[in-house]
Amino acid sequence: MPSESPPSNDAALSVSDLAASLKRTVETNYDHVVVRGELGRVTIARSGHMYCDLKDDRAVLNTVMWKGQVSRLPFKPEEGLEVIATGRLSIYEGRSNYQMIAASMRPAGAGALMALLEERKKKFAAEGLFAPEHKKALPYLPRTIGVVTSPTGAVIRDILHRIRDRFPVRVIVWPALVQGDSAAGQITAGIEGFNAMTGEDRPDVLIVARGGGSIEDLWPFNEEAVVRAAFNSEIPLISAVGHETDTTLIDYVSDARAPTPTGAAEIAVPVRSELLLMTGEHGERLKRALARRTGQSRDKLAAARLPRPETLLQAKRQRLDYASASLPRAALALVQTARVRLSRMAISPASLKSDIRASKQRLRDTAVRARPALTRLIERRRTALASQGKLLETLSYQSTLKRGYALVRDTDGNLIRSAGTAAASPAFRVSFGDGDVMARPDGASTPPPPTAAPKTQPKPAPQTGEAKPKGDQGSLF
Repeated sequence: MPSESPPSNDAALSVSDLAASLKRTVETNYDHVVVRGELGRVTIARSGHMYCDLKDDRAVLNTVMWKGQVSRLPFKPEEGLEVIATGRLSIYEGRSNYQMIAASMRPAGAGALMALLEERKKKFAAEGLFAPEHKKALPYLPRTIGVVTSPTGAVIRDILHRIRDRFPVRVIVWPALVQGDSAAGQITAGIEGFNAMTGEDRPDVLIVARGGGSIEDLWPFNEEAVVRAAFNSEIPLISAVGHETDTTLIDYVSDARAPTPTGAAEIAVPVRSELLLMTGEHGERLKRALARRTGQSRDKLAAARLPRPETLLQAKRQRLDYASASLPRAALALVQTARVRLSRMAISPASLKSDIRASKQRLRDTAVRARPALTRLIERRRTALASQGKLLETLSYQSTLKRGYALVRDTDGNLIRSAGTAAASPAFRVSFGDGDVMARPDGASTPPPPTAAPKTQPKPAPQTGEAKPKGDQGSLF
């Protein structure tokens, strides 16, 4: 008989107990880790949490970042970007997987940011955001300037000082962070907020400004939200981010780029003293040109050798004197001529009697000629009327009835047009050329009721001969 093995003194652990023990061990020993790797499989869940992989050429680390930390990232995590993540290790007991709970994440050095910057630059260029035809012209002399920048930095002081020196205009500042996790959202809100303004407060030009810094410091101006807000701005926008050597994506979509914030103020407004000087110079040039043109015209007038105005008026005055002297004689001659014409037109009784006799003779002659003409006209009208009467008699339905046809009506005088309607009637009236007869569908005859005139006079047949009439003539047989 085989011998039995002695019982073990080791207590058996449940799977859950073992998983919980491992989780406590890992979280205790790795409560703060900093890991560098390449992002792979980046997923943002509906809840706002981010699930991604940190990997290198030999290993993969599952990584989770909760919604609160994701919203504060200064960049958009994208697959293939090398990052440095800070957090702690933990174990997901449901699958026995260890994972990193990331509290923060940043690109791994300027090289990674530059690669991401170039990738975004190519994307926006392909969409046409940098095309020159989208650039708007800056106003020459704006009345109001909107500035999106930090209200406490040296940038806004430089801009205000430069505008005050060149050409004092109204300046409205939209406070915004220009560095950090919330900077991109506040800059976007400033650009969109200025565009949403109406009335006199709406700026004529915008300046988005920030001082110099590293690529990480200037990164909010490379975010997609800021770039698209600058592109969609209806107000012309001047980008003044960093120093002259610094370049951000907002510089490519803005309508003008200034090397410094002070340079943006110089682009936005002209120099008032220069304008006054230029206006004065133009005024003097206008005066000199007007004097020169007047002198040239005077010289041309003198060279024309025109007669003096007094000489031109002398002949007119002499003609006026002659006309004034001959006017009384001419008026007297006109009056005498009118009197002679009036005397010739005087009407006498003898002339009136002569005219009356002539008119009576013309009237008698007209009456003699009119009597035969009227007789002929009456005869033509009588002949035409007789012809129309014969035609009416020929085309009337009574003539058709005399030729052997019949007209069928019901007791109310309505026409019966079909055998089915006649069969459904208790009795009906049949009109012949020489009178009416009452009949019934069963063939029995009934005495005719008192003759009543039909409600409507049937229309005459459209043609003569033996053809059966149509339309309102009813049933003829």
